Amino acid sequence: MNSPPWPKGKKLVHLDLKGAPPRIEYLHKLIDLFSQLGADGLLVEYEDMFPYEGELKLLQATAQPAYSRKEVLSMQEVAKCKGMEVIPLVQTFGHMEFVLKHRPMWALREVAHCVGTLNPHKEEGVRLVMEMLKQVVELHPGLNTLHIGADEVYILGEGEESKLWLASPGHTVEQLFLGHVTKVAKAIKETWPHMTVIMWDDMMRGMSQDTLKASGLVGLVQPMLWDYNPNLEVDKTVSLLEKYCSAGMSDLWAASSFKGSTNVYTNIPNTYRHLENHFQWLKVAASLSPGINLKGIAITGWQRYDHLSVLCELMPVALPSLAACLQTLIHGQLNAEAQNKVTERLGVSSVEVEEMGSASDGALLFPGRRLAELMVDINSLLNSEDIRFFENNMFVRGWFSPHHRQRKMVTPLITMQIHSQASTYVAMLQQKVEEVRVEMVHLYPDSTAQEWIEEHVRPVVAPLQRIIVEIEACVKEMVP
Repeated sequence: MNSPPWPKGKKLVHLDLKGAPPRIEYLHKLIDLFSQLGADGLLVEYEDMFPYEGELKLLQATAQPAYSRKEVLSMQEVAKCKGMEVIPLVQTFGHMEFVLKHRPMWALREVAHCVGTLNPHKEEGVRLVMEMLKQVVELHPGLNTLHIGADEVYILGEGEESKLWLASPGHTVEQLFLGHVTKVAKAIKETWPHMTVIMWDDMMRGMSQDTLKASGLVGLVQPMLWDYNPNLEVDKTVSLLEKYCSAGMSDLWAASSFKGSTNVYTNIPNTYRHLENHFQWLKVAASLSPGINLKGIAITGWQRYDHLSVLCELMPVALPSLAACLQTLIHGQLNAEAQNKVTERLGVSSVEVEEMGSASDGALLFPGRRLAELMVDINSLLNSEDIRFFENNMFVRGWFSPHHRQRKMVTPLITMQIHSQASTYVAMLQQKVEEVRVEMVHLYPDSTAQEWIEEHVRPVVAPLQRIIVEIEACVKEMVP
């Protein structure tokens, strides 16, 4: 069933900068491409890449320099020239790992072993959040909208101060959550009366309409309902949006995904998985009552599940997915017109990055195309059974088992064949990974290339190198 195109409202592309932050020149090219593909806004999650100053300077990244003030302003200027709105996302309750990991901030955690959740009882915590917001707002001239995060506030209520508070009659974890968010939202409105405040909705999903009405949040925030599942339940999602509307929050946002939501360590995205998610969101938008004012949709592209997890898919390999998702929203389906727009603009033969083909000379290249091709190539090699499960092959298990290695009693003829095959694979991977590294550092900091190689390549190469060394040691004991 075809759906109508996405209704009025913004189509924001989410830039998650807490991992693999693009070099500023590459970021400018990406913003230009987003605009060409149909986006009219950016949801920018800086985390430790924002140039915090003063007491907050310790929040800046150390693996690579944070963006400079000049670079943050230049990014906004590029977006503005394309008619795109920039909305910063600053976490203010959950997912504050990049703040609370620092020793001077440890006392502000809800519980010691949860690095992400802020203690809602400490005024110092609210002051910290407001200082972060103040610095971000000041570096975004003319800013009208802020996203304050507030998703996945894990183990809220388990801190000692929370337990005391919850022991009072009538006090609930729901009220604890709503109380902090309301306090932050009110402080924002007092400081910047014109500011629109968006927040993630997930902590409110189980709350009753009456609880939401009584929270004091109505009129202060616009919930953004996120669901990245290709099997998103349309009726359930519509009911949830209708509940928020009935509680008085009729200005609502949606959030889909074009990458970074399949698995925490996914390397190459599956475009059709993300398209299915958008097909479901189009059905939701077409089913809403007229009372709901759908302000727009954020097409999220997570770079990490959280500050301390591994890298998800890098932007170059996800651009065909983003292009296909944006065009699907614009056309209501991925029809021939939408598909042609994607393939012509990106110079690809398929919306699946693994099937996009190699760029011919003079073909219109999307920014990062060469890196995308190299990553698809090496990913295929890394996932080949011959390499990934080398230690399980018949010859290794039969003639170079742990027992053989321990006794250093082997058949040199066969083990040298194993050695030769492992050496060939290692040399092949080392050549490919060097090509990837050289291309990656043009677009990303050196630290990103190093992390990507450690995450995806080293776990595959290390066992092969270990076998090579162990065979050499064993053969020395057997051959004069």
